[in-house]
Amino acid sequence: MNNLLLVSSPPHIHSALNHKNAVLFIILCLSPAVITGTIFFGFYALGIICISIFSSLSFEIVFEYFTKRKITIYDGTAILTGLLLGLSLPPGVPFWIPILGGGFAIIVTKQLFGGFGFNLLNPALTGRAFLVLTFPGIMATSYQTPLKGTLSGMDTITQATPLTVLKNPGYYGNVNLILEKFSSASYLKILFFGQIGGAIGETCKILLLIGGLFLLLLKIIDYKIVVGYIFSFLLLNLLLPGRINPLFQLFSGGVILAIFFMATDWVTTPITKYGRWMFGIGCGVFTVLIRYFSGYPEGVTPAILLMNILTPLIDKLVIKRRTECQKT
Repeated sequence: MNNLLLVSSPPHIHSALNHKNAVLFIILCLSPAVITGTIFFGFYALGIICISIFSSLSFEIVFEYFTKRKITIYDGTAILTGLLLGLSLPPGVPFWIPILGGGFAIIVTKQLFGGFGFNLLNPALTGRAFLVLTFPGIMATSYQTPLKGTLSGMDTITQATPLTVLKNPGYYGNVNLILEKFSSASYLKILFFGQIGGAIGETCKILLLIGGLFLLLLKIIDYKIVVGYIFSFLLLNLLLPGRINPLFQLFSGGVILAIFFMATDWVTTPITKYGRWMFGIGCGVFTVLIRYFSGYPEGVTPAILLMNILTPLIDKLVIKRRTECQKT
């Protein structure tokens, strides 16, 4: 009787698309973010993305060759890892940063756990977390204003991202004036279209939303994680005391990029319907709590990685609960 319920390693996708084509669609949906990142921050930023992709591919093929594993670079997952890592980096980091990040993401997070389908954590986010923890100074000071200047209208802001300013608004001028400007419709429009400081791929929210909605329509990503993340994120931001518009929090930093392209990773998310709702809601809650209570202005990366760690527990609890209900 116990053998009737078999749970195997993800991804579990019931779709006419095979995973190679699905990965290709995700890469295509991220291509507008690559183009706008290059327009805003120049060809140096494009070089960071290209090096991140090339290093991820190189580390994967070298590791699999020397460990005599099947070469899997043709499935596109290493390209996607490098692309997401590159898009999540500040546009002014030195070129050796994406090389180290790609190596950590591919070897430590993916290959040492058995390759695609066996990793516990999202490789791109883990690579970024490794870089933030190991080289905090470089990662924090490599943000730049767009080539054509920021449209924020705040002359005192040079390199800081909006979230960095929000964390310590007194350092950048009049606190009430800054908070009022951040909540205004005109500033939200600037955040939405992206001519503002930030990581390479997280600036233009409208293109990320279009790409994410396209993936939802194709059912490549699960709407439960997306809706759970957005709803819990906005609701908690609305309930917590503060004077900032929740939409400012949604359009600032890497939340939109993370919701559609990182939190929805097939391998590191729960396999059950209720588990995915719990995962999405947990990501939103932890992102808000980290942004609100910690000294870290972003919060997306640790929130998703924490929920990745909890994924096996969520699956175990939900499957056990369903089995008990069926028995009764």
